[in-house]
Amino acid sequence: MIIYIDENLAPLLSEGFNLLQKPLNFGLKEPIEVRSIKKVFGQGALDEDWIPKLDKGKDCVITQDYNINRIREQRQLCEQYQVGMFYFRPPSKTGYTYWDMLKMLVKHWPEIIKKASKEKRPFAYKVTSKSSKLEDI
Repeated sequence: MIIYIDENLAPLLSEGFNLLQKPLNFGLKEPIEVRSIKKVFGQGALDEDWIPKLDKGKDCVITQDYNINRIREQRQLCEQYQVGMFYFRPPSKTGYTYWDMLKMLVKHWPEIIKKASKEKRPFAYKVTSKSSKLEDI
């Protein structure tokens, strides 16, 4: 399974979390790889273009772009291609700072892995700066 980090987050986060996740993969039924949407599908790739290219019923996405859930056509694409979505809702329109996002990912990573490994897709969870856990949407 692949967990994609959306292009609205630093691509280095995907590289770092991929390295950090590798030793944890030994106990999992299916190993988890972390990749950057920007690096895999290109800068500025439209959601309508990359969502259908994900592994149906397996892959997940971490994003700050809550519009994917708000815009009916994009939400339907996620449902059609059975994507697991994790929305990190920033406290402002400028998004999380790099370090704040890193802290949020580290804090919620165990729960993200648990949901990604066990939940049937499609699913959607959100996290805010005040969340203590993932919230079902």
